[in-house]
Amino acid sequence: MYNSYYIRLLSIFLLVSVFLHACATTGTMEEKPSAAIKEVLPKIGLALGGGGARGFAEIGVLRVLEQEKIPIDVVVGTSVGSLIGAIYADSGSVLDAEFIAISITEEDIFDFRVFSFLSGGFVKGEKLKSFLNTRLRSKNIENMKIPYGAVSVDLRTGQAVLFDRGPVARAVHASCAIPGVFVPVEIGGRVFVDGGVTDPIPVDFAVKKGADVVIAVAISPALPQVAPKNPIEVVFHAVTIMSSEIAVLGAKKADVVIHPDVGSVAYDDFGQKKRLIEAGEKAARAALPEIRAAIRAKTKRVPVTEEKK
Repeated sequence: MYNSYYIRLLSIFLLVSVFLHACATTGTMEEKPSAAIKEVLPKIGLALGGGGARGFAEIGVLRVLEQEKIPIDVVVGTSVGSLIGAIYADSGSVLDAEFIAISITEEDIFDFRVFSFLSGGFVKGEKLKSFLNTRLRSKNIENMKIPYGAVSVDLRTGQAVLFDRGPVARAVHASCAIPGVFVPVEIGGRVFVDGGVTDPIPVDFAVKKGADVVIAVAISPALPQVAPKNPIEVVFHAVTIMSSEIAVLGAKKADVVIHPDVGSVAYDDFGQKKRLIEAGEKAARAALPEIRAAIRAKTKRVPVTEEKK
């Protein structure tokens, strides 16, 4: 009798245990799995400053960024930065950009005309436009591989203007029109000069074009051994000094500022391209930890949502 009672009690205990285990298992299976997380990288913008021939250092910066697989989503340039930026944004390839940049000569940029001075400068800029129209695949900015903009200044109002649509050559010409050196450029009834007058490192425009992280390249002005006497050198150096002071303030808005050591290379010295490119490379490599930290800081982690079939 007692054996039958204990057997029945043990059977009930076993049934209850099996039931509770089944409920626990079912509850675990019904729990929703945690959503997968993916990283969304920030859009990276490049703000290229002016500096005449010293701007070839920006090719070295681009070379390092490409080698390190740091994607560039936006390129904005002022003065020579607009030229280097256009050459790069056209194909999105540093190799192509470097090939074109190395081929640039002083004659491709400066078409001096004595009587052009009566129109506001010594250089008309027609050769610069011809060079770009010949060497670039894209005639219009909208067709470039990478979103691009060139910064110029409205001579009447002093307002910085971004050209991110229309002919590439015209935009670069306007951005490079150094006051007193180049004849000012007339577009749509407005007259434009070098963007470096008020916006030498266009960080603000890179942000407006959608950049979350802005890498700026600042080309420090060369200090001449003696005070310039040639009228063109005097004007260029005066504008450079003014722009460099403004650039210090503008660069503070960037996430990272790269300063290639270009030494005393003159604005029109096209014979030291290799040295300048190497200086850009060296400065960019030194800035890599800061660049990666800025990208990490603005990388977003978002849940992966299942796409509806």
